[in-house]
Amino acid sequence: MKFVEVFLQTLLAFFAILIYTRILGKQQIGQLTFFEYINGITFGSIAAVLATDTAPNQTWMHFLGLTLFAFFTWLAGYAVLVSRPARKLISGEPTVVVHNGKILEENMKKMRYNFDELAMQLRQKNVFDIADVEYAIMEPDGDLSVLLKSQKRPLTPSDLKLSTKYEGVPTELIEDGEILFQNLRQNHLDEKWLIQQLQAQGIQDISQVDYAVLRSNGTLYVNTKEDDIINPVDITDAPESPVKTEKEEQDRP
Repeated sequence: MKFVEVFLQTLLAFFAILIYTRILGKQQIGQLTFFEYINGITFGSIAAVLATDTAPNQTWMHFLGLTLFAFFTWLAGYAVLVSRPARKLISGEPTVVVHNGKILEENMKKMRYNFDELAMQLRQKNVFDIADVEYAIMEPDGDLSVLLKSQKRPLTPSDLKLSTKYEGVPTELIEDGEILFQNLRQNHLDEKWLIQQLQAQGIQDISQVDYAVLRSNGTLYVNTKEDDIINPVDITDAPESPVKTEKEEQDRP
């Protein structure tokens, strides 16, 4: 009986989280400010208690708590959306930690942010010399935004007064052997065109294709399920498995 009770409570918790997180929006998993991070942990903890607590008459109390917590989270999200003071209070504000190559120690102390963390996040932005930084700003979600000094920034085509072609977003046409007909129609293409393109690349069966996208220049990128790589590169330190070269395969009786 307890097994059935836990099963039903887990089912209730699962669908409650699914529905509530869809209502709350992507901020629960995307932006992840410190408030949202702690909020997500608490939300999951309440759902875990709802799923496993078999004490009499407690299921609906836990469900009520989960519902109220979801409501207050939605309310805070709405307040952040419509009110700048609420946004500053709940989500926090960006903080400048480097200005013109100089570290602002007082701002770092307020955030309990140390030099090792700053150096690590700068390296993640491919910055190894703080003197090259015009501004480094700690965002509310904990990410570090870095603006290099103008003489240290990489050249772009606009710097060289060069014109460039438009680059759109590639469109997926095949996923796991299945044609995405809606995407074909949006690009004014049909299945016949797709099959011709695949045959031009030596592919006779769509089920062999695991992924295919239409590039912005009109060409088709295709990845098949069978990768013809004789000696794949392994960057791990796992024990090497014997890999036969193409010549060894040909010489095998």
